[in-house]
Amino acid sequence: MNLLVPIAALLGFEVEEITDRLKALAIANAVIALFGLLTLVFLLVAGFLALAAQLGPIYAALIFAGVFFVITAGIVIGMQISENSRKRRVAEKRRSSDTSAFVTTAALAALPVLLKSPLIRNVGLPLAAVVAAAMFIGKSRDDKTDD
Repeated sequence: MNLLVPIAALLGFEVEEITDRLKALAIANAVIALFGLLTLVFLLVAGFLALAAQLGPIYAALIFAGVFFVITAGIVIGMQISENSRKRRVAEKRRSSDTSAFVTTAALAALPVLLKSPLIRNVGLPLAAVVAAAMFIGKSRDDKTDD
């Protein structure tokens, strides 16, 4: 914080002016939120009173409670679906990472045995290098075309 004051002064900002403006904006937003909440409450009360005049207070209260319950249940179900989807994506990433690590480990473990063969050493290694280079070049071209 001690460093911000000189930097702000160098840039021509008045720190007091900025903090006063932020305080005023915070107060204004709080008042807007309060009156918005009051508006919502009075709309709900008016809707309840209108429904109570038509059906009676007990049925109106049951209808409002049922509607709020359905909305709450929908939100809970939506959150559970979202969380399950996130867990599935994380598990797929972990499985993919584990699979690639397993394949890499197996390849590194088999490499000394394969290098003992002169055919693999003289033909397989250059061929593998060409394939790897082609894969890396293909990936870099795909990355450029996606932009």
